[in-house]
Amino acid sequence: MAARPRIKDVAEYAGVSPKTVSNVINNFEHVSERTRAAVQEAIDALGYRVNIAGRQLRQGRTGMITLAVPELDVAYFAELAKHVMAEADARGRTVLIHQTGAVRERELAALHGFDAQFSDGLILSPLALHPRDLATRDRRLPVVLLGERPAEGGTDHVGIDNVTAAREATEHLLSRGRRRIAVIGGAVRGRQGTDRLRTDGYREAMEKAGLPFEPDLVLPVDAYHWRDGARAAAALMERNPRPDALLCLNDHLALGALRALHDLGRSVPGDLDVIGFDDIEASQFSVPSLTTVAPDKHQIARAAVALLLERIEAPDAVELRDQVVGHRVIVRESTGG
Repeated sequence: MAARPRIKDVAEYAGVSPKTVSNVINNFEHVSERTRAAVQEAIDALGYRVNIAGRQLRQGRTGMITLAVPELDVAYFAELAKHVMAEADARGRTVLIHQTGAVRERELAALHGFDAQFSDGLILSPLALHPRDLATRDRRLPVVLLGERPAEGGTDHVGIDNVTAAREATEHLLSRGRRRIAVIGGAVRGRQGTDRLRTDGYREAMEKAGLPFEPDLVLPVDAYHWRDGARAAAALMERNPRPDALLCLNDHLALGALRALHDLGRSVPGDLDVIGFDDIEASQFSVPSLTTVAPDKHQIARAAVALLLERIEAPDAVELRDQVVGHRVIVRESTGG
C-alpha cells in the first residue's frame, strides 16, 4: 500500500516550502495566487488530505461534539440527530450521541461536561432542567441549547417560535370551520416549556376568533408517545360534546390519536380534524396522511453546529446568540388536504 502523501511531498511537487503549503491549506491571506494555484495542483495530483484529527489534537481538542437528546425513540430527535451528524461531518467533526431520557440528573451530567475529555462542546435539547440549572453549569464547556431555554440568557440557543407555530396550526383548523378544538399534550400551568408555549399559541388563536378558552380541552400527557395520543383521543371521544378537532403537540401523539379514532369508528377529516407537530417522515404515510407543523430541522442542525463551533473557537466571546429558525404548516389529508 502506497504511503499517504505528506505536506513535505506536496511541497516538493509544487517547488515550495512546507510552511507555504501549510499557509495555503489554512487559507492565509499573504500567499500569491500563482503559488496558491501551484500548491492546489500538487494537492490534487497527489491526493493529499488534511489530517483533521492531528490538527485538532495539536490545538488541544478532540474533534468531537456531543448531541444530548431526550429520546431517540421519538422520531423527531432521531431525524434531528441525522441532520446534526451531517452538518458536523461536513465540518470535519464527529458527533457523540447521548440519550438523557428527559431525566434531570442526566441532563445536568451532560451540562457539566460528563464527557468533556472526549468532546469539545455540547448541543443539548433539555426537557427537565430547572431555570437555575444553567447558571451553575461548567462555563468551560461550550453549549448550545435546542428547544426551549429553561432560563433567559447565559447560553446560545436555537429553536422555532412555538407560540406562533401553534397559533398558525389552530388558525388552520379554525379556517376549516372547526370550533371545539382540543389540545393533546398541552399545559395550562407550570413552567414555560414547549407544551406551555404551544398551548399559549392555541389560546391566542381561539381568543382572536372570539371563542372561549376551555382549560378542560387541554389534556396533559405522561409522555409524547403513540399510546399517549391514543389514550387521550379515546378519552376525548367520551366527552359530551365531543371536540371537532385535535391539535396534537407532536406527531407521535397525532398518529396515536388517528389509530384510536379509527378503532372508534370516527372519520378523519369527516368527523374531526387532526394536526400534529414535527413533520416526522411517518406523517406522510399514515392513513389519512397527517397535517403537521414542520420546523426546519435542517436549519436547526446547521445553526446549532455553526454556533457551537464558533463558541469552541472563541470561548470568551461575550455576545450570546438566540436564533429562531423557520417553520410551516404542511396541509395533508387529516385536515382535508
